[in-house]
Amino acid sequence: MGLIRKLVAEFERPRESRPFGSGWASGSLSILAGLAGLLLVIVRFFPETFTMPELQVIHDSGMVTFALRAVLLFGYLMALLSVLLNRRKTLGLTGLALVVLASLLGTADPMGISLERQPLYFGLDYFVINVIVVGILFIPLERVFPARFEQTVFRSEWQEDMFYYLVSSMLVQVLAFLAIAPTNMVSDLFDFTQTRAFVGTMPFWLQVAIIMAATDFVQYWVHRAFHTFPFLWRFHAIYHSTKQLDWLAGARMHFVEIAVLRGLTAVPMFTLGFDPGAIQTYLLIVYFYSTFIHANLSWHFGLLERFFVTPRFHHWHHGSERAAIDINYASHFPIYDWLFGTHRLPEKDWPVEYGVVGNDVPRGYWRQFIRPFRKPKQPED
Repeated sequence: MGLIRKLVAEFERPRESRPFGSGWASGSLSILAGLAGLLLVIVRFFPETFTMPELQVIHDSGMVTFALRAVLLFGYLMALLSVLLNRRKTLGLTGLALVVLASLLGTADPMGISLERQPLYFGLDYFVINVIVVGILFIPLERVFPARFEQTVFRSEWQEDMFYYLVSSMLVQVLAFLAIAPTNMVSDLFDFTQTRAFVGTMPFWLQVAIIMAATDFVQYWVHRAFHTFPFLWRFHAIYHSTKQLDWLAGARMHFVEIAVLRGLTAVPMFTLGFDPGAIQTYLLIVYFYSTFIHANLSWHFGLLERFFVTPRFHHWHHGSERAAIDINYASHFPIYDWLFGTHRLPEKDWPVEYGVVGNDVPRGYWRQFIRPFRKPKQPED
């Protein structure tokens, strides 16, 4: 526990105490690389349990093995650099230990491991790929172009959001099963044969655009319902409880809300006969887009802000001041907020504070998970 406390203290050190050349950034990156390497080794040893069928083509191509070697080599270099530069060796030595451990385990031959697909699997490979790809993309951008606060690699409450990220990735099969249930119900009630035949003749790009518009329309009303009805708000308040937005903040969402949101927004996507390639393209776009609009980026997009949701538009949705309450529900197209009277985007301003009014959401994943099911406290007279 002493080492963990030292590491957390190092991660959250203010910028003035870790100037460029201090070895802090390289030490932090070495630990990230070591942890990513260990997770990739686990995926390699237990592919039947920790891989998604949709990512099998990546495993078959050898890209995971290449990524493992590249990540570990990068971790070695960062750890050695940190040890040389930083008088406090905690980060560098910890990163070096993790990389060495991952290297030793990675050279072992996973003999006797079954490759037969199990009925239940966990998307550990999905989590690692997400963190590596998205983290490498957004962390440097947020450090160079911060919007509302000085960006650090590990901000306050990052542990909760990373754990949310891990849970939603590991339980991707369960969430997919829950998400497809409403689609199956609608398909059983209505005949979409003619609609599917017509949609199938549309150009690929038009199908992607229609999927985005249709799902965002449904998402707008589902999102608005979570703000309107007190019982649903108890789940959605978890999402709003983060006080600093960045690329990781969008992961903080209660499991129940994820299931409801994905299930209802998936109905038009899977019932109307869109090409599977168009659906996959949409999912890829939305994945990066969701991370982008939560990111701590100061970019202004001028005229484009009228037509597409941007970080500044969505940051206003997360604001805790009165002017930011119950606005900007759309995830892709602000026109829905404009049509239904919930649009707000000042010309240049950003919200002053983020979070839930009253700050009554507890810290920690499990406390937040059970909070919506507990009886709300009655205000004292």
